[in-house]
Amino acid sequence: MIMHPENSIKRRQSTRINVGKVPIGDGAPIAVQSMTNTKTTDVDATIEQIKRLERVGVDIVRVSVPTMDAAEAFKLIKQQINIPLIADIHFDYRIALKVAEYGVDCLRINPGNIGNQERIRSVVDCARDKNIPIRIGVNGGSLEKDIQEKYGEPTPAALVESAMRHVDILDKLNFDQFKVSVKASDVFLAVGAYRLLAGKIDQPLHLGITEAGGFRSGAVKSAIGLGLLLSEGIGDTLRISLAADPIEEVKVGFDILKSLRIRSRGINFIACPTCSRQEFDVIATVNALEQRLEDIITPMDVSIIGCVVNGPGEALISTLGVTGGNKKSGFYEDGIRQKERFDNHDMIDALEQKIRQKALMLDKNRII
Repeated sequence: MIMHPENSIKRRQSTRINVGKVPIGDGAPIAVQSMTNTKTTDVDATIEQIKRLERVGVDIVRVSVPTMDAAEAFKLIKQQINIPLIADIHFDYRIALKVAEYGVDCLRINPGNIGNQERIRSVVDCARDKNIPIRIGVNGGSLEKDIQEKYGEPTPAALVESAMRHVDILDKLNFDQFKVSVKASDVFLAVGAYRLLAGKIDQPLHLGITEAGGFRSGAVKSAIGLGLLLSEGIGDTLRISLAADPIEEVKVGFDILKSLRIRSRGINFIACPTCSRQEFDVIATVNALEQRLEDIITPMDVSIIGCVVNGPGEALISTLGVTGGNKKSGFYEDGIRQKERFDNHDMIDALEQKIRQKALMLDKNRII
């Protein structure tokens, strides 16, 4: 039996909401979210992107709905997909009412930005009647003018003061089915804001480093910021905001959760950075297998090490492992060295077959 260090993270206690079929907060698994970057009015393209996101494991998808035309497109999109959908709405309360009619699973809308009290109440009453939760989303780059003047620049206290304004509106309307985010592009600003907010409300928190940047830099900033918060038990949903294909947002999100042993989905590849000791092309092997095995959701550790220095040790604690050798490489399963060896030239095909066989076996055992 392969043993791993226990995850000793104690989650922050929060209330429970449901975004469609996905439970959020109160100990539910941390949900991974992404957002479409197609034109919502391009129904076919948006549906295709949502289905691609679903294939790599996304739990919730957010769609921007800036106009009534987009709301009508949202109706068609919702009819053809299975994943819970959040509608991102700013300023126009009528759009919120329209997508609620069309079956939206959550409204991303700041109550204070959609008009007078009558309009706010109409949206909240509608959400209550249809059991639709709300996400209050505060960003460091779009704080209210008076808060900007008060603090001079975005600070954790400024973000939280903005968030609490919207929270207070919902509290006065006796509506508690909401989650909150206080995102910023600066890691320390976002982390400080979330830490401060975590002690002020009981509702779930949606994590993100907004406008984090391109794929590489954005993934690093997100891993640091969200890793700090998640390791402290803060966070119930997350989105990795990248200037990249939304598919990458989902992959990075799950990688962060896997690294902290919070949630496992799919294959955790353990691979050496390579050196002159490698007996096969480790980099090419890992890259090819990651692409080929995106459909595998079964949690497992697969170690791919190019030599015998660190290879056996990693293989002993992996579900499957390969240790580089001259012309042929050693193969381990559940920490046990197998008689079978892989020809280094056929490594990718052989290992893919073994991984798929193992996934089927593990899935069958779980069902039994």
